[in-house]
Amino acid sequence: MIKSSALINLVSKRGICLTAAREGKRNFRKFVIPNKRGSRIHKEQQMSANRELEIDKRGVRDVGYELNGKFVKVPEMIPEIIVPDLTDFKLKPYVSYKAEDVIQSEFTAEHLFNAIYSKKIAKDFQEGKLDSEGQPLEPSEEEKLQAEEAVIRAKRTGSDIF
Repeated sequence: MIKSSALINLVSKRGICLTAAREGKRNFRKFVIPNKRGSRIHKEQQMSANRELEIDKRGVRDVGYELNGKFVKVPEMIPEIIVPDLTDFKLKPYVSYKAEDVIQSEFTAEHLFNAIYSKKIAKDFQEGKLDSEGQPLEPSEEEKLQAEEAVIRAKRTGSDIF
């Protein structure tokens, strides 16, 4: 004899969906479609001025900007690759997998202070070249800098090389 609970599971069930079909269209704006993907209609829409989706540039930066529908090329925005001449270079461009790992701690403001200023401060203190407020009597070029000048120098290209 079949139990009544087993008979209930055999009865077919229908679900009711309350969302509109929107004539078969769905909201795909949140899904990124690269330029090579999509239908012919999608590609034609991307070519028009009022495109729905952003053009995927695949990581390539523009070398200019668009002004009044025309592209203006900026020479400073073109990347310049500088490659050194390695004709008589003795080392080979290979690092063996057997090479030991280099473990280095994070470079903090304290490390920077110790590398640049601490020797000069200790030397001035030992030689008695500090005034009553602790300021140097003969300041170096870095010590003479104002805060704004130091920020400008720090943001310059090549300032991280020391």
